[in-house]
Amino acid sequence: MKVRQKVWKQFIPHPLEMVWEFFSRPENLDNITPEEMSFEIVSDISNVEMYEGMIVQYKVSPFLGIKMNWVTEITHIQDKVYFIDEQRFGPYALWHHQHHFQEQEGGVLMTDILHYKIPYGFIGTIADAIFVEIELKTFFNIGRKR
Repeated sequence: MKVRQKVWKQFIPHPLEMVWEFFSRPENLDNITPEEMSFEIVSDISNVEMYEGMIVQYKVSPFLGIKMNWVTEITHIQDKVYFIDEQRFGPYALWHHQHHFQEQEGGVLMTDILHYKIPYGFIGTIADAIFVEIELKTFFNIGRKR
């Protein structure tokens, strides 16, 4: 299966400082993850400021309630502009997720750019069409609990 790219944009009517503070803290992932994914942060990251090289471990049930380990690394940060997380271990063959923040009048335009690849060849292609596409759409468009 080829590498897929998805882009989501969302306007958040709050100051850049507040938006960055929320999204750049990995412990807040639980607040924006749909409950049906049974997202659980395993790493002790409470009140830890995000830094390049930070490893975050989770348990998540993205497909059919099957619990999976997921490990990501924060690889790049430019304060209040963007950060990137990449999967080191987990359900994807590739996961490269950019989070961009652009201050605008009345708030912040947040852009998520995701490059991902599903493993398992032809079976992965079918799973992407049936499950993954829907899960990603739910998470990035509808699933946010803000």
